[in-house]
Amino acid sequence: MKLYDSYLFDADGTLFDTVELICTCFQYVAEKYAGKTMDRRDIIHGIGLPLKSQLITHLGPELDHEHILDDYLQYQLSIMQDSIRLFPHVIETLALLKSAGKKLAIVTSRRRFSLEKILQSTDTAGYFDVLVTPEDTARHKPDAEPALKAMSLLGAEKTSSVFIGDALYDICSGASAGIDTIFVNWSHAARSSLPVAPTWAINSLQELTLSLHCRKTDTV
Repeated sequence: MKLYDSYLFDADGTLFDTVELICTCFQYVAEKYAGKTMDRRDIIHGIGLPLKSQLITHLGPELDHEHILDDYLQYQLSIMQDSIRLFPHVIETLALLKSAGKKLAIVTSRRRFSLEKILQSTDTAGYFDVLVTPEDTARHKPDAEPALKAMSLLGAEKTSSVFIGDALYDICSGASAGIDTIFVNWSHAARSSLPVAPTWAINSLQELTLSLHCRKTDTV
C-alpha cells in the first residue's frame, strides 16, 4: 500500500465501535415514538447516513423528527461513556501517522458535538487536523462534498489523499471526490456489496503504517 499525505477517516465503524450504542438508541426512540421494535439489520445498514434521514426512513415521515432527534442524541450522550470502544490499533496508528507529518481528518455523518464527545472520551481529539460533520456541508456522504470539504480544509491534493471507511457511503464519497479509498474488513457490510470497488482493503489499521516502518528500516 502506498503512503499518502492526507488520511480521511470515517468515525463510526471505522475507528470507533459504536454499533451497539447506535442500535440501543434506535430501539429506544422506535419503541417510544413509533411503538415498534426495529430490525437490527436495518439499523446497521443505515449507519453512515445522516441521523435525521435515518429517523424518517425507520419511523415514518409524519412524526416530529426534530424532537425525536434531540431525544435520541440526549439519550445517546447519557449512555455513551460505557458504550464505545476503539477498534484495535487506533491510537498507535494515528500516533504514527501524525508523527510522520501526515494530515488527518474525520469525515462523518455524526453531528459535531456528539463526535467531539467521542473524541474526548477516547483521547483521540488531538490527532485530527480537521473534522467534517453534517453541519459543514449541504450534501452528505455518499456525495463527494464532505470528502472535498475535508481536502480543502487540509490543503490536500487528490493524488496524495485517501478515504478510509467501513460503509458504501465512505467508499462512494471518496471515489466521487476522485481520491483513493480503503475499505476496512471489520465492517458489517461485505466488500462484495459495495457499488464501487475500493482501491484497497485492510484487515487491520496497522496496514496503514507498514510503509512507514519499511521506510525507516531502509534509511537505517
